[in-house]
Amino acid sequence: MPTGKYFRIGYAVALILLIIYLSTLVDFIFTPLVILVQTIFAPIALSGVLFYLFRPVVKLLAKKMPKVLAIAIIYLAFIGLLTLAVILVGPEIQRQFNSLVDMLPRFINQAQNFYNDFMQSDLMQRFYENNSFNLEDIIQNVGNYLTNELSDIGSNVVGFIGAITNAVIVIGLVPFILFYMLKEGEKAPQFLLRFLPSKQRTEGKRVLSDMDGALANFIQGQIIVSFCVGVLVYIAYVIIGVEYSLILAIIAMLTNLIPFIGPWIGTAPGVIVALFDGWFTALLVVGAVVLIQQFESLFISPQVMGRKLALHPITVIFILLIAANFAGLIGMLLAVPTYAVLKVIVSHTYRLVRLRYKEAHDD
Repeated sequence: MPTGKYFRIGYAVALILLIIYLSTLVDFIFTPLVILVQTIFAPIALSGVLFYLFRPVVKLLAKKMPKVLAIAIIYLAFIGLLTLAVILVGPEIQRQFNSLVDMLPRFINQAQNFYNDFMQSDLMQRFYENNSFNLEDIIQNVGNYLTNELSDIGSNVVGFIGAITNAVIVIGLVPFILFYMLKEGEKAPQFLLRFLPSKQRTEGKRVLSDMDGALANFIQGQIIVSFCVGVLVYIAYVIIGVEYSLILAIIAMLTNLIPFIGPWIGTAPGVIVALFDGWFTALLVVGAVVLIQQFESLFISPQVMGRKLALHPITVIFILLIAANFAGLIGMLLAVPTYAVLKVIVSHTYRLVRLRYKEAHDD
């Protein structure tokens, strides 16, 4: 049996994969772990995002007062700002949402007329003549699919109620988890470093510091950038005269959290709504979003986020596509920060391996 260094690494990897595979076959061991991760993931992830947002302010206030008091002030300020936002923006969102619900039948009717005109156009008639497929079969398949979906409406309602319940539980747990993160978060690196040999603690501290910096830079920067983009999109939609501009701007702001792909996902609802006013309005929306994205890429992001992550756009796009296939929207949201952390770990590991290799050859 080969005993070279790379073969030993291969044996170790194969053994780890074998252990993981065998663990998946033992349900009473693996299933509880999966349930545990699924249960605690959402509140910890949301608390982590808020931790990186609030930590700079807590550090600033903690210089003048006890940390617990600083956290309490942050909580009160956040609740006050949230209440103010609901009072100022809530009625407008409700008005636009109710209007959207009332106008939905008209939108569906217009979309159906547009579809019928398109299907009866000369272009589609030539397409039918040159391609052999039965449109009635396609319509029947779509009808069967909708029928099956409607038959499962009972289970869908139960699932919706379960999702609402889980959301309430998560929202209730987040303040408590966030409080202890802000109060004792600085103790976590010291706790982790205790598991390393004393000679490697300096390097371990450096790795943890770089990981923390990468996460903080991405989370804080991405949220600030998304908020700025949402404000600019709202202003542009109001100037153009797009209906439901506030709701569409909020959608654009939330989807902008997904790098590169998110802004164009958030643009689609605005373009669809603008199409009911005409092609020219839709083109104005596309043009406005392109200008906003260029302004964000050239001015906002470099000032807010800097170049610390140093991620190539093509790399990010591939990461997002892979993450979307594995975990959908959640995967796309977590893909880039996870990659940034892994990049820090791999780069430090590679540097340590090179240093040890050099020291071994020098000796």
